Amino acid sequence: MGDTCGMLFYTPPPMIIDGKQIAAKVKAEVAEGVKALKAKGVHTGLTVVRVGEDPASAIYVRGKRKDCEEVGIHSDEHHLPATVTQAELLALIAKLNADPKVHGILVQLPLPKHVDERAILDAISPAKDADGFHPFNVGALSIGIPGVPRPCTPAGVMRMLEEAKVDPKGKRAIVIGRSNIVGKPMAAMLLEKHATVTIAHSRTQDLAGEVARADIVVAAIGKAELVKGDWIREGAVVIDVGMNRLADGKLVGDVEYAAAARRASAITPVPGGVGPMTRAMLLVNTVELARRTLP
Repeated sequence: MGDTCGMLFYTPPPMIIDGKQIAAKVKAEVAEGVKALKAKGVHTGLTVVRVGEDPASAIYVRGKRKDCEEVGIHSDEHHLPATVTQAELLALIAKLNADPKVHGILVQLPLPKHVDERAILDAISPAKDADGFHPFNVGALSIGIPGVPRPCTPAGVMRMLEEAKVDPKGKRAIVIGRSNIVGKPMAAMLLEKHATVTIAHSRTQDLAGEVARADIVVAAIGKAELVKGDWIREGAVVIDVGMNRLADGKLVGDVEYAAAARRASAITPVPGGVGPMTRAMLLVNTVELARRTLP
C-alpha cells in the first residue's frame, strides 16, 4: 500500500440546474396544451395591466408578451397612465373578469402609491388569477386544494427540483425569506411534498446554523450573497431565487455562488436559474385557467 498522506480527495462538481433549459421544456409543453385547447375552440388569452412608466415593468411586460407569442397564447396589454384612479382600475378589472376571451389577468406591480395594491389584486377573479396571488388561491394552496394557480416563482422552483430528480420527501428544507410572493408559498409547496420545512428571515437567530442543517436551501431574501458558501451542508441542493445588482453592474444571487458550489450537490446559477422558470410558470397557469373553461 502506498503512502496516502497528503492525498487529495476529488469532490465532483455540482449539477447546475439550468433554468433556461427547463423553461424551454415547459414552454414546449405549454405550446402543445395551447394547440389542444385551440382544437376544442378555446383560444388561450392572457391580459396584462400596466400602470405608469416604470422602466423595469415595461421590460418585464415586453418579455411576458414575447413568451406568450412563442407558445401561441393571445396576449393583450392595457397600459394606463400613472394618474389613473383606483375606481378606474377596478372598473377595468371587472370588465376583464367578465370577458370570456380573457383566461388570465396579471397586474404588473408596483402600482402608483395612491392605488391600494391589495384591493386591485383581490378584485381579480380567482378563476383568472394568472399570478396565483388572490387570497382564495393562496388559501387553497395552504390547505392542499389541487389545481389552483400557484405563485409562479415557487412553482418554478418545484419544477426545477423535479427535473433535477430531487425528492423533498423526508428532507430538511430551509426557505430564507417570508414574502407572500415567494417565501410563504414556497414553504407550503415543500410541505406538500413531505419536506420538513424551516422558514428563516431577517430576524432569525443563527441563520448559519439553520442553513447548515438543511438538505435543500431556497434563498429568497433579496440580499446579495447573504448566504455564505461555507454555511452550506456537504451535498445540499441550493436554489437561489435572489437577483441583486452589485455596484459594478454584476448580477448575483442571495447565495455566495462559487463557495456554495464547492459544497452543494446541485445549485442554480444567477442569472439563468429561477428567473426563466418564473416566466414559464406564468404560461402554465394561463393555459390551466383556459383549460378550466372547457365544458
